Amino acid sequence: MKQEDNTKGCSRRQFLIAAGAAGVGSLLSGTAGAQKIDIPLLAQQSGDIRVPARPYGKSGRQVSILGLGGMFDIGANLLLLRQALQWGVTYWDTADCYENGGSETGYGKYFAKYPQDREKIFLVSKSDDRDPGGMAQLLDRSLERLNTKYLDLYFIHGMKSIDELSDQTRKWVEKTKAEGKIRLFGFSTHRNMEELLQGAAKLGWIDGIMLTYNFRIMYTDAMQAAVEACAKAGIGLTAMKSQAKESWYDFSQATKEGKALAEQFKKKGWSEPQAKLKAVWQNPRIASICSQMDSMQLLKSNVDAAVDPTPLTSQEMHLFQQYACATGGHYCTGCGQICESALIAQIPVSSIMRYHMYCRSYGRPDWARAQFSALPATIREQLAAMDYTAAEARCPQRMPIARLMKEALEAYT
Repeated sequence: MKQEDNTKGCSRRQFLIAAGAAGVGSLLSGTAGAQKIDIPLLAQQSGDIRVPARPYGKSGRQVSILGLGGMFDIGANLLLLRQALQWGVTYWDTADCYENGGSETGYGKYFAKYPQDREKIFLVSKSDDRDPGGMAQLLDRSLERLNTKYLDLYFIHGMKSIDELSDQTRKWVEKTKAEGKIRLFGFSTHRNMEELLQGAAKLGWIDGIMLTYNFRIMYTDAMQAAVEACAKAGIGLTAMKSQAKESWYDFSQATKEGKALAEQFKKKGWSEPQAKLKAVWQNPRIASICSQMDSMQLLKSNVDAAVDPTPLTSQEMHLFQQYACATGGHYCTGCGQICESALIAQIPVSSIMRYHMYCRSYGRPDWARAQFSALPATIREQLAAMDYTAAEARCPQRMPIARLMKEALEAYT
């Protein structure tokens, strides 16, 4: 099958279509309906702040356009959770593996302390198992950790192929919904996103998808078509990795494009991270952005961006396009099927690129090292000897794959 060259997406016309002229006036679409709680925190100093909400696919549920990602020490940040709820951040995300289970346990501590808040939260967790029997066991453990009887949305974590879903999966979903343990079902994905979205839209029983989606990839023909297919199928979409941080060297301040972005947004009183969030919200088909907000400062910054009704202009979206194209070689778009199919061994190039991103852009070398160490020993042995010439030639971003695979061996072993 012929592989798509995603660099074709770097046209101003396509980028502005993805930004959505129709979405310029719909950055904010209503407010969340949860009741307020009385807490003596920052909300009392900040007026009546309330993050808007959007419909989640055809589920009939409204979710906050800003979601709380739970890949940090939740148990030590219960005050942050109360503040997030006070500001209308009612989409809370976690997974069975985050913080070795500590993330789910942390949320569970919160609900044990404030049980009245559970019904106000759209609670999401994920399974690392694909087998229905294993998923059932992990779900029961998650419910126990989270101190809840049900999940609003349950994902299969980090899918790579639509073939990971089977008719047995569908039957398990129907049974588990009937038991009241989950209300909605779907999957998360960091790679091959367009193919997975198109496949899910054809199945007819997927309620939601969490995908990598940001200013770097939202304008390609393939991504536009995939998002449209999910919208027609009534699938709710949650964006992650909205900051589109580089996998290896961040030189945003060393390019004229990066400096132009910073100057433009500074005039409006926005930081570049805030503007990146707003670029994603510009598309009304994205129900929520899941953001790891592990400090009150970051929470407040993201909330400020969410409640600000000023959309990005066409000029500003074009600046993002220029920046994306100028720095494309530093960002892996997750299209692993393109480069990996050129290798004689099954090397998970896009996954290793993600480890680099977490290490170098998110400050999580421990996580990157743990993920790399979990790879089969045969893969790690083949990594150094592999010829990556063909893979580099196919990469739409023209990334130095050989160099980055060698650096992974040196940094994470």
